[in-house]
Amino acid sequence: MRVIETVAALEALYERKPAGASLAKVTDRLTPAQARWIAAARFCVLSTVGPEGTDASPRGDDGAVVRIADDRTLMLPDWPGNNRMDSLRNIVRDGRVSLMFLVPGATSVMRVNGRAVVSDDPELTARFAHEGKHPRSVIVVTVAEAYPQCARAVMRSGLWTRGDESGDLPSVGEMLAEATAGFDGDAYDREWPERAKTKMW
Repeated sequence: MRVIETVAALEALYERKPAGASLAKVTDRLTPAQARWIAAARFCVLSTVGPEGTDASPRGDDGAVVRIADDRTLMLPDWPGNNRMDSLRNIVRDGRVSLMFLVPGATSVMRVNGRAVVSDDPELTARFAHEGKHPRSVIVVTVAEAYPQCARAVMRSGLWTRGDESGDLPSVGEMLAEATAGFDGDAYDREWPERAKTKMW
């Protein structure tokens, strides 16, 4: 396999310069239109980096996945998950983060790069109260770059237009059973729906 090892070789391979719009679209804060787009997103992917490497974590909510405090600040509640805390550990050690926001049916994607901290301030976590429950912490992101991603990737994949293709996928229980000898994947899959109901928030 031939490997590209220098930026010069990479730039020679991709002869065309970036289109004007792809450079002009980047802002150092949220514009009103970008804020409207992000406020409509109930799902995003949070990417972080730490000593062990990188991590990308799906985040979702039944309303806006983040709160917009101002044009430079986003707040993402950390609702119950698997308690691995990969993203949180990374942020505590290296605050660099990227967020990718998706809205069902929209072919464009909104991207935000910046730095984050993790806060357990009671007044802050209380702002996200849901049915009497609070997140244990909130990820507070300071925006360094914000921009929309063109629609090609979502359009090529038919992400919102090809219907449900999940029928033949292996279950999480199956994958866990393959990864760990003796793990009862059938029981995991059977119990998951009820367990999820009580641990969503």
